[in-house]
Amino acid sequence: MHRLLIAEDEPAIRRVLIKIIQETFEDIELLEAADGIHALEQLSAHECDVLLCDIKMPKKDGLEVLQWVRDHQPRVSVVMISGHGDLETAVACMRMGARDYIAKPPDLKRLIEAIKNALVPREYTAPSPDQPEGENEVAFEAMLGDSPPMKALKKMIAQVAPTQARVLITGPNGSGKELVAKSVHQHSTRNQRPFIALNCAAIPTELIESELFGHVKGAFTSAVKDKVGTFEQAHQGTLFLDEIGDMSLSAQAKVLRALQESSIQRVGGDKSISVDVRLIAATNKNLALEMAQGRFREDLYHRLSVIILEVPPLSERLIDLPQLVDYFTQKVCEEQGIPQRIWHKEALNELTKHPWTGNVRELSNSVERLIILGGNPITPDDVVRLVIKK
Repeated sequence: MHRLLIAEDEPAIRRVLIKIIQETFEDIELLEAADGIHALEQLSAHECDVLLCDIKMPKKDGLEVLQWVRDHQPRVSVVMISGHGDLETAVACMRMGARDYIAKPPDLKRLIEAIKNALVPREYTAPSPDQPEGENEVAFEAMLGDSPPMKALKKMIAQVAPTQARVLITGPNGSGKELVAKSVHQHSTRNQRPFIALNCAAIPTELIESELFGHVKGAFTSAVKDKVGTFEQAHQGTLFLDEIGDMSLSAQAKVLRALQESSIQRVGGDKSISVDVRLIAATNKNLALEMAQGRFREDLYHRLSVIILEVPPLSERLIDLPQLVDYFTQKVCEEQGIPQRIWHKEALNELTKHPWTGNVRELSNSVERLIILGGNPITPDDVVRLVIKK
């Protein structure tokens, strides 16, 4: 038996929601709250699985309730409802950890789907008061950095990875979004199955559907034999769609259909093929703006963004820079077969003055350049000559 709390200040809307849920679900116990304070009291007194929460409420608004849930009861799945169905509010809710966002008046099918998704449990291990901070964190060997943004990201990955929830990773170019996707996969129940990555921005529009869904022989001029697409390749594993914001609207519609039906059709084929994939998507674009300008489907966005992971730019975690430089130095020296390089302390300080618009990828390339063209030890002058003034 699941327990769902409806936090809504309008009695008429509360009654409608109760009626819909009671007629659709047999195994849900319902609780009600007419304001934010009452909602927090109900959450404190009862162990709830799902919170259906209005944004505009007296005493405490829905965003305050959502923040309290994220801080105190992260197991609870929150679906936000608002009469102000603007994209900025929706994105803000999702970034704060809501599982979904629905505009009033709620569409019946959309509401039922949101509740069904929210009932899929999220695994969470609360830190033991007897253990030092960090001992409960999953080991992310490849994700270097102990800055607050990286600690928060690793903690969220540890919560999300064991579930089947879809994940949307946001962050600038070069920040390590694919590394985050791989970490989610490696710490999931699908880690013995394939991890298939596809860069949507690198595939011509006319070929993207063939890459995603495959094709049958003769589907088009160059289709000389059957091809298995990435959805089939990732069956029972994880499919990572990088730069999904660059995908055409036509392809977006077909990805949405594949997610809704858990099946695909190869290009030129008429056979429905069942697929079981966990989809992780990534983008460096502002999808709220893309949706507003008609370049990205809102329904697909909500399908993808059950969980949003934000990868910080390097400029916001410069205290990680020495650790990253040490890692890249060892890696480059081993790959190039040259003696390990030493860094002058002031050279590291000089690196912090660079804007790092290319993020970790730019840092990796800069370290390699300094090792090959700089001295030993690498000096501040080397950094200025080969990085700052480049």
